Amino acid sequence: MNQYYDNQSQPKGTIQEHDVIMRGRKLLDITGVTHVESFDNEEFLLETVMGALAIRGENLQMKNLDVDKGIVSIKGRIFDLVYLDEHQTEKAKGLFSKLFK
Repeated sequence: MNQYYDNQSQPKGTIQEHDVIMRGRKLLDITGVTHVESFDNEEFLLETVMGALAIRGENLQMKNLDVDKGIVSIKGRIFDLVYLDEHQTEKAKGLFSKLFK
């Protein structure tokens, strides 16, 4: 599922590339991020041009966030990366909203 990404650095209607680069399970660079839905030290929930992406681990920290370019860098001990379908995304969002009320 490709979505259109609209920001100042890229013309509207073009599809931004999405890459996930992991270095030794400690550093993660992700491009094509359209929105950071939620995050804590155990899980990040990101919306990308290729769908929702959940990153789970321990001691996770946002190392870098460039909203204009759609780049997120995460450091910590990474356990898994999972692309979520629409039903799973709503379930994950509901869990985070209950935790952070």
